[in-house]
Amino acid sequence: MLALLVAFLITEVGPLSTIQLGRIDAFVPAYATAMFVNDSITAVLLFAQFSILRSPALLAISSGYLFTALMLISWMLTFPGVFAPGGLLGAGLQSTTWIYILWHAGFPVFVIAYALLKDADPARRLRQGSVGAAILASVATTAAVVCAATFLVTAGDALLPRISLDAVRFSTLWLYYAGCLDLLSVLALIVLWIRRRSVLDLWLMVVMCAYVIEITLIAFPVPARFSFGWYAGRIFGFLSGSLLLFVLLYEITTLYAGVLRAVLAQRREREARLMTGDAVSASIAHEIKQPLTGMITNADAGLRWLERSMPDEAKAAFEQIVADGHRAAAVIGSIRAIFKKDSRNRTSLDINELIGEALTLTRGDLQRHRIQVQAEPNAQLPQVRGDRIQLQQVLLNLITNAIDSMAAKDGPRVLCVRSEVHDGASVIVSVADTGTGIGSQELERVFNPMFTTKSGGMGMGLSICRSIIEAHDGRLWVAPNKPEGAVFQFMLLADGATSAGASRRERPEDLLVSSRS
Repeated sequence: MLALLVAFLITEVGPLSTIQLGRIDAFVPAYATAMFVNDSITAVLLFAQFSILRSPALLAISSGYLFTALMLISWMLTFPGVFAPGGLLGAGLQSTTWIYILWHAGFPVFVIAYALLKDADPARRLRQGSVGAAILASVATTAAVVCAATFLVTAGDALLPRISLDAVRFSTLWLYYAGCLDLLSVLALIVLWIRRRSVLDLWLMVVMCAYVIEITLIAFPVPARFSFGWYAGRIFGFLSGSLLLFVLLYEITTLYAGVLRAVLAQRREREARLMTGDAVSASIAHEIKQPLTGMITNADAGLRWLERSMPDEAKAAFEQIVADGHRAAAVIGSIRAIFKKDSRNRTSLDINELIGEALTLTRGDLQRHRIQVQAEPNAQLPQVRGDRIQLQQVLLNLITNAIDSMAAKDGPRVLCVRSEVHDGASVIVSVADTGTGIGSQELERVFNPMFTTKSGGMGMGLSICRSIIEAHDGRLWVAPNKPEGAVFQFMLLADGATSAGASRRERPEDLLVSSRS
């Protein structure tokens, strides 16, 4: 509005305002066409908003912009010298001027109606089924009003007050009518100011300011067509017709961007839920594979013992099957606890016992692949606090991966499981092998879900291991073993220690425990 006022003062106050320019034949049809397009699109967008909100106020302002668009057609057709020397539609000398007056008097009336209707009771808003009928009725009524006004000012041209002296000059009577139009626009501006509620109200106030400036430039100080002020007034009119269109397009773009972001966020959330579901199912399949394999092996052994005359060892096999069944159930429960972040099952644990249990459970695979085991209990280790089943699954995963890695190559096969105290507040456990090792490009990727270096792997074991260790406020990392293979290490806080009381935050590579084959 400040920019409009500055441009108005530059145009109105000074020598430019009294300059009479020549007639540009293409200006009027170009101006009318541009205004018609802008006002028509604005009306369509406002009708679309009305179809959603069903507010009578929006119906009123939509009809107002449709009114201006249709009045522009009559104004251009009756303008002297555009399509005919005296204009079309049987127009007389006064017809174009009075169409302009009705045009610039009608729009402020629609704006006032909008301001008065927008606080109506929401319960009285139109039902969804009657929206289309309301829009059609509004369009038909507005078109009928424009046609009636055009007919009256063309057919009754001889009865109209004499404002136009000729095709260029106006009488002083034009100044009074222009003043009344300015007052009506100011009244609409005041009503909008008093009842302003939204961004639409704010921009309609700017439009009404541009209306006042346009009428003032056209009428003052030289009441004549094709003066500098007349051309400037038409430019202001074009701006007033474009402002709300630009704002609506900007709002639509903003809303579309917001909807798009919401849709993308919803899609990412759905994909995350699917990934979580896949991860849970893959985790369960991955973790219960070992106890199920043990159950099948012990069942086969039990059946063979039953076929003998003295089936003494069958009882031990069946007892082992029962133990494996309970372990499978515990594994499923521990996996659910991972995703629920449940810490109620954590107790004080001896790492040496966990390592011994894990090696016992994998003894069959170790013997079958002729793997030498180096694991010496460390009597200096403090107790750690954690979930026994979850930490046991971490060790089983790391040992099983080491077995698979060494089974795929020839040469010495040595598994070294070590543990040591770190700074008195934590325990570091390392599982080293002499297998195929891990490439430098895959050292961090191996912990990503669904990433695997094994042809039949699911890519969930190491991801689950890292989740378990981090849930226990620890860290898990991997590094190449010397001279060959890989070494996985994880660090857990000692029982009674806290994250704040732990040692400095070393980098994983600074905590690597050397392993020798």
